[in-house]
Amino acid sequence: MRLLPATKSQPKEMLPVARKPIVQYVVEELVANGIGEILFITGRKKASIENHFDSDPDLARAIHTSGREGLLKEIEFEDLGAHLYYTRQRVQRGLGDAVLCGESFAGEQPFVVALGDSILGLHANSRCVARMVELFDERRASCVIAVEEVPREQTAQYGIIEPGPGENAWCRVVRLVEKPAPRDAPSNLAIAGRYIFSPVIFDMIRQVEPDERGEIQLTDAIQRLCEEGGRVLAVRLPPSERRYDIGNFPSYFETFVEFALADPDYGPALRAAIERLLRTS
Repeated sequence: MRLLPATKSQPKEMLPVARKPIVQYVVEELVANGIGEILFITGRKKASIENHFDSDPDLARAIHTSGREGLLKEIEFEDLGAHLYYTRQRVQRGLGDAVLCGESFAGEQPFVVALGDSILGLHANSRCVARMVELFDERRASCVIAVEEVPREQTAQYGIIEPGPGENAWCRVVRLVEKPAPRDAPSNLAIAGRYIFSPVIFDMIRQVEPDERGEIQLTDAIQRLCEEGGRVLAVRLPPSERRYDIGNFPSYFETFVEFALADPDYGPALRAAIERLLRTS
């Protein structure tokens, strides 16, 4: 609701950031990190996500006729080298319930969860997921979470971890709190929209009681995993791979401008235009 009216008839994952919709950056990031099988958990009014990654022969012919074949590479997602699948969360019951919709897809294998409204790194240049996979395997973890530092006054907007022992780039997770007030937050390390789970998380989700809004919180399931002795670890995002969280208009506007300014073709002219507007405003 924080992005209305822009998201009235399209999912926020399809909002453009510079040249691409948000979800395309997420898919490209996952593929670059070695993920070859991707399941989209969608819902009502989110068919445009599937349409975006589908082939469009009519559009391809129109581009070819116009003599702009260079555009074909931008829309031919077969070249990603990943298999894309889709299922629906029929009732919006929170992130935990959405993850549960992927149980048949994951089977008995560990799997990555990437939120479709968060981009890691400028233009999705991030190796965080690959580092998480490596840590998951090395430490035989039950769960690995990406986290980043946020201002203390913003903890009520995120799931926050209490860090335990670890090393430079990672730590053990003692507990998690969903959107705590700053005075109650155990740290300022916020969950950054990327997770790796062993299949045991599905049993944890089924044990979680819905919150006051009727939603199954994924953080509650991870907390239960901590309480039952699961090895839950957190990987810190470096500044060069900061999270771009498209959750409200200020963050969306800032992300769009930053990505557009970094565009090799249009960025310099946009920068000049912004500087001109700032001088005359």
